[in-house]
Amino acid sequence: MLLRLWKWYQTQLATNPVPTQVISSGLLWGTGDIGAQYVSFSTRKRRHLHSPGKEAESFKVDWKRVATTSLFGFGFVGPVGHFWYEGLEHVTRHSFRLRPSSWQFVTAKLAADSLLFGPVHLLAFFTYMGLASGKTFTEVKRDVKRDFLPAFMTEGCAWPIVQAVNFRFVPVRYQLLYVNFFCLLDSAFLSWFEQQDNAPWKKRLKSILSANV
Repeated sequence: MLLRLWKWYQTQLATNPVPTQVISSGLLWGTGDIGAQYVSFSTRKRRHLHSPGKEAESFKVDWKRVATTSLFGFGFVGPVGHFWYEGLEHVTRHSFRLRPSSWQFVTAKLAADSLLFGPVHLLAFFTYMGLASGKTFTEVKRDVKRDFLPAFMTEGCAWPIVQAVNFRFVPVRYQLLYVNFFCLLDSAFLSWFEQQDNAPWKKRLKSILSANV
């Protein structure tokens, strides 16, 4: 069953790459948001265990939020990610004439992905999620100012490693699939991060980063 599903996905990726990536990205980001909601629920539940008089709540999925996050996968991650990785491959291979899998090839891709696509992706996510939740542009701007640098630095500890493996070992036709798999974890992280608002740990992290700038 899984093998047939995998072969079907490969066929769709080869014949209809953009729709396939759009649909898979939306589904993965929605799934990641459910995971983020559960992490936030578990954190609150542990706190309530130490708070006498509070009844234990049961986990309920916020389907509106799942739909909102899925739309980000459908509308941004899928189409933009597809053309970004295809374009990045073309530029590094044909414009810069770098040999595929060489350290110069991987480093150039890694630098472009980390310094160009990474920040745009984070800004798009926080802006979209803020506006979609009904916040004003001023409130969204405040939240982006609060969350962008901590999220960028935190993701910067993991994504370069993920992408280095991707650019070095994964054939270009499967790089989007590879990234989409890790986007399942990334969407959970970003959704959870966005839900934390003014959590004490986030304030501490921002103060540390600001002090080192």
